[in-house]
Amino acid sequence: MTVYFIGAGPGAADLITVRGARTLAACRVCLYAGSLVPRELLAECPPDARLVDTAQLDLDQIVAELVRAHEEGHDVARLHSGDPSVFSAVAEQMRRLDAAGVPYEVVPGVPAFAAAAAALKRELTVPTVGQTVILTRVAQQATAMPDGEDLATLGRSGALIVLHLAARYVDRVVAELLPHYGADCPAAVVAYASRPEELIIRGTLDEIAGKVKEAGVLRTAVIMVGRTLGAEQFRDSHLYSPERERHVC
Repeated sequence: MTVYFIGAGPGAADLITVRGARTLAACRVCLYAGSLVPRELLAECPPDARLVDTAQLDLDQIVAELVRAHEEGHDVARLHSGDPSVFSAVAEQMRRLDAAGVPYEVVPGVPAFAAAAAALKRELTVPTVGQTVILTRVAQQATAMPDGEDLATLGRSGALIVLHLAARYVDRVVAELLPHYGADCPAAVVAYASRPEELIIRGTLDEIAGKVKEAGVLRTAVIMVGRTLGAEQFRDSHLYSPERERHVC
């Protein structure tokens, strides 16, 4: 049997992919993070499916559930918020499954930063303004950042920076990015992107921290800093330019 790591999307139940929903509907066991995954998605599971909320389970307990379901002959849906490719803690689970000889597949989902960009009605890559997006987080007491991946270093690029899991550290974010981006650089915070309680905070880099604290945002938020957030005067892309040579096959 197979374990399917499924990206549940950023929050709205209807933002799971068609493949994700079909896979979920075919699995007799579903492990999900109750604090992050919308419960409406569980309606996609078979009526007799075994549902396991992993919010209070540690890694060993989660993997034990996955192995147990495999040994019982059941396909397993392991629902993760957003997309499994970033900040999902999927790598450590896959490593354990490799050691146990349990097969698995990954079904991608809509990442939180994409939902945040949609809420802001912004393309994150704009011709002549910015063509690079950095996805990162800040060092916390539990998990340090690797050498060379601190914000002060990443900020030297001037690229659009998207920070996950950093809302409660917004003062530190601003302090480390200000020397590289400037006080007037556009910034935004989107909390609970795509959910009914979605909250959008816009401002400049020097004022965004105050606005975030005033709104009481501490978690489930994405911070974005970069010039493309406010780009208005820019050259049209070459993709649809009338000067581009087009070949008819």
